[in-house]
Amino acid sequence: MAGRKREGNRPDRRVWEAAATSLQQRRALLEKVRYVGSANHKLHPGDYGFTPSHNPRPTKSACDALRSILITEASQLFRDGILRGMVSRFEPGGLPKYVWAVDGDGEVYEAKAKPDQESDYHGYRIGEDEMAVRQYVLAEWKKR
Repeated sequence: MAGRKREGNRPDRRVWEAAATSLQQRRALLEKVRYVGSANHKLHPGDYGFTPSHNPRPTKSACDALRSILITEASQLFRDGILRGMVSRFEPGGLPKYVWAVDGDGEVYEAKAKPDQESDYHGYRIGEDEMAVRQYVLAEWKKR
């Protein structure tokens, strides 16, 4: 399932510099946000409890296109991304729009805040159609 091509040069889709947040601030951020997933990005609904069980859109990137990813793993990737500071810029007291993470196989994932519930995030794999973004996130991940 191929997702639609996203805009490649978006200033809000950049990892904030590592020193922008302290570990204490990132831990506080974890108390305000949660990973919930989205049926629009699932080929295999696993243990997410979506009703209906899943409904992937052909225009959306599937987070589980290569393998099934259960909610525990997705939540841990989300948490790891925040703890490493792999977040987009956000205002004091606000929340980042994006969080990035890399799994043990080197696959890059992007979590995005849900527009109607900014503290809830869903995620998807950044595929080969966005190689520049994948390489950028991998490089930042390795630095941190």
